[in-house]
Amino acid sequence: FLHQVDSTNAGRVLASDAAVFLKKSGLTDLVLGKIWDLADTDGKGILNKQEFFVALRLVACAQNGLDVSLSSLNLPVPPPRFTDTSSPLLLSGTASSDLPWAVKLEDKAKYDAIFDSLNPVNGLLSGDKVKPVLLNSKLPVDILGRVWELSDIDRDGMLDRDEFAVAMFLVYCALEKEPVPMSLPAALVPPSKRKPLSVPGAMPLIPSSAKESHQSLPPVGILAAKTPLTQ
Repeated sequence: FLHQVDSTNAGRVLASDAAVFLKKSGLTDLVLGKIWDLADTDGKGILNKQEFFVALRLVACAQNGLDVSLSSLNLPVPPPRFTDTSSPLLLSGTASSDLPWAVKLEDKAKYDAIFDSLNPVNGLLSGDKVKPVLLNSKLPVDILGRVWELSDIDRDGMLDRDEFAVAMFLVYCALEKEPVPMSLPAALVPPSKRKPLSVPGAMPLIPSSAKESHQSLPPVGILAAKTPLTQ
């Protein structure tokens, strides 16, 4: 992985190169911003070899539902996965249409009924309409912020019927004390969204300093989730 971003063997990785590469992990910009802050210890916008390895390790932690924190670095996790043909490890199954959807039919019918009761406009619900339903779960605001971020798959600030089902599924998982993943598992991506996923505006969003980072990331449109992002 290091050779892919540091082809000249300079022993350092620039923020712009790292951003393009880390986006291929499929993690949200919010999570990648946090990973960058933890890895770029001196805030120079450049990672040395050791810091780049820390970033890779944190990507692996996030992909396996673990906390993105320095305390997770010693936990056993499989290597990180990146959607790129030149990667040693391919992320398989992300866009596979034959993977059964984790949302069961009978649950989907329940979620659809809630969706319809919220008066969607053109088949979409705005954040304002979804917010009371999420808050009603009494889950912590940072968890609900992550639920919104994961379920708004096309990043348009609205949820369609399938995205709403993903949000409800994650809320019920969290109520059962199951951890909400840091990135959306392939089995949870609705079949309607399983084309090769292209995120609109997929540009390097990892900024050069921790100070700018959380201002330049898109706000969680639904809740002012003040997640503790400083170590």
